[in-house]
Amino acid sequence: MAAGLVSGTYGHALFELAVEQKVIDSLVEEAEVVRTIFETNPDFTKLLSHPRVDVEEKTAMTEMCFRGRVSDEMTGFLCIMVKNGRQNEITTALSEFCDEVREYRGIGVCHVVSAMPLTEDQKNRLTERLTKITKYRSFEMHYDVDENLIGGLTVRIGDRIVDASIRTKLDELTKSLRRVSVDEQ
Repeated sequence: MAAGLVSGTYGHALFELAVEQKVIDSLVEEAEVVRTIFETNPDFTKLLSHPRVDVEEKTAMTEMCFRGRVSDEMTGFLCIMVKNGRQNEITTALSEFCDEVREYRGIGVCHVVSAMPLTEDQKNRLTERLTKITKYRSFEMHYDVDENLIGGLTVRIGDRIVDASIRTKLDELTKSLRRVSVDEQ
């Protein structure tokens, strides 16, 4: 089973538990904290992955580290992942869970790359426009600048990309002109 599929399955299971137990808000907060703990302490994941440490010890360590510090739901989730040998996928599963919660709440994640920094007014108008033309009620916006775009911008929401950059338009025009010159010969 592919890692992304496994992480998605675990993340979805945690989401279903959060909805069922009505603890979405608290589990999202815990997921962010736990994910940061795992990301900033790679030695802990290495220890949980060490072949000489048996599964019971790994599970007991996880329980000892997290019980009483996070909810029983989160502790149980982490212990199940460790017990099933999926400790290397905990951060990805927690990210999948947070993504699913955002989707459930109608919050889109948008990555905008522009040739120059956008003004606050431009950012507000872009967010307003995206809210009108998509299914999302609000957006978590991420902005970057890439001067190679020359002008315009690219917008990515999930797997959808709108490329309105001058660089792309010039590349398309160049390809079109090459086809015309080849066809005429």
